[in-house]
Amino acid sequence: MDNPQRVGDAGAMQPDPLTSPDTLSDALAETAYLADDGLATVTWLAHTLQRPLLLEGEPGTGKTALAEAMADLVDVPLIRLQCYEGIEASQALYDWDFPRQILHLRAVEALAQKATAGQRVEELEAELFDERFLQARPVLQALRAAPCVLLVDEIDRADDEFEAFLLEVLSTWSVSIPELGVVAAETPPFVVLTSNRTRELHDALKRRCLYHWIEHPGLERELAIVRARLPEVEETLAREVVTLVQQLRDDETLVKPPGVAETLDWARALTALGQSRLDPEVAATTMGAAVKYREDAERVRVALDRMLTR
Repeated sequence: MDNPQRVGDAGAMQPDPLTSPDTLSDALAETAYLADDGLATVTWLAHTLQRPLLLEGEPGTGKTALAEAMADLVDVPLIRLQCYEGIEASQALYDWDFPRQILHLRAVEALAQKATAGQRVEELEAELFDERFLQARPVLQALRAAPCVLLVDEIDRADDEFEAFLLEVLSTWSVSIPELGVVAAETPPFVVLTSNRTRELHDALKRRCLYHWIEHPGLERELAIVRARLPEVEETLAREVVTLVQQLRDDETLVKPPGVAETLDWARALTALGQSRLDPEVAATTMGAAVKYREDAERVRVALDRMLTR
């Protein structure tokens, strides 16, 4: 991606946010994304070296949010490819708009063209695979729209074949469309791949990327995240919610401990209810914002009094 200088409120040129890991960290903080030194450094290196960035970690630790923050920071489009079981290359690259092609055929047939039948066939074949009938999917969109941020979300949900296809694209920054030719990115997009590690990714893909594991933040950093993202939340309430969530993460019996995203949802829900403190009764009635399994909810409900009196 290009690194344009930003214009401040008074019209003065601001320092390039991508000159160093420190400036990147500070600039991300302005978008309410608080990155630690390790994450800021690997993100800066991935951008500077034009390498994809592979982020792994528990759900809700801010992997997807980093791609969103980077797109916001440098003011470029964010193009998202959501992976899922059974996804194929066509869902990531392109498809032909068959209904429009059929309508085009019927429209042409309705016209009494003066050309010979042979000429009409050749012309029609060329017209049917014209650019106007091409439906670009996220990967092709990113190659054509660069500079941009391409988010490949939850790559671990896709299968080996799709992973191999993606590796080829990331190695060449180009794709071949038989009917139109090769499409290559003039500027490689900034690529962020996320994985919740439901399966191990292949070494070949990992070698192509820079890698970082995102841990759940400590109490003070998570509190800072809540204050940055939700300034309307009362300070006392924010601290109590974060403290409780930190305790829940320490409970190894939970099926799915809450992530930072759940902390934000819980604080937002409590504020919407007009709460300024967190007590056992209110926590019990709103825990669905943070705890997503019935078994976990039952365990937490039993322990709320003890947790909130620590």
